[in-house]
Amino acid sequence: MAEERLQKVMAAAGVGSRRACEQLIAAGKVRVNGRLVSELGAKVDPEQVQITVDGKPVHLPQRHLYLMVHKPRGVLGDIGDDPDGRPTVLDLAPAGMRRVFPVGRLDLHSEGLMLLTDDGELAHHLTHPRFQHPKTYYVLVEQRPGESALAQFRRGVDLPEGRSAPASIRVVQRLPAELNLGAGPTQGVWLEVVLREGKKRQIRHMTAAIGHPTLRLVRWAIGPLTLGSLKAGETRPLSRRDITALRQMVAEQPAGAAKQSKPIQSASAERGRRGATRRRSPHAR
Repeated sequence: MAEERLQKVMAAAGVGSRRACEQLIAAGKVRVNGRLVSELGAKVDPEQVQITVDGKPVHLPQRHLYLMVHKPRGVLGDIGDDPDGRPTVLDLAPAGMRRVFPVGRLDLHSEGLMLLTDDGELAHHLTHPRFQHPKTYYVLVEQRPGESALAQFRRGVDLPEGRSAPASIRVVQRLPAELNLGAGPTQGVWLEVVLREGKKRQIRHMTAAIGHPTLRLVRWAIGPLTLGSLKAGETRPLSRRDITALRQMVAEQPAGAAKQSKPIQSASAERGRRGATRRRSPHAR
């Protein structure tokens, strides 16, 4: 973990305000790994040091882990007991990482963005059906669906778990330039689908219901977070900006928002809309 100023680490541990922690350091009351530290500019790695104040240890809060994974096809998206011993997304995590769990699911034959974390609260907000956060997928079908089929998809179709909620779907001429697809079929027509619910094998059931079975299914985005250029089988830690964006979405998205009349937009469409707004505004910088 990156080093941070000592007073910031102490404040995060609940010792006091950052100003109060600075005063404790200046007064010679703080030791790091047994060594007296009185300089306010000192930096420490909170996961690698023992801090004491007046001889009493400071118990540092353990920071959560957040990892993005590009799940390939043929890798299990859950971590239940598998009698066949097939690889799971956890096998893609760096060796030695402490226990994490997948956020949501992707079936064996689907691919794309998954998150691994030990932050149960954020995982709950991202996956519980009542929060209805958007997820964007690219779906390959054999032929272009007609307008009536697309309209049926948008209205909702009957699934084994009940009728689906309204969803967004559109035909796209190309995939995002940064998307690194793994091996698999590419011939056909790509659809961009945005869902706010996550019934089991939902997209596959929905495309089959309108007469266009899914040939390939790639999750591209969870809210504002996209797969970017991550290659199949690769992982990367979420940046602070990524985590902030997810938390902001969770904070701003009220439960039941999908029941409102606001149209569903994909992450790529939303970025384009914002860019157009900035270009139109004479005050944009």
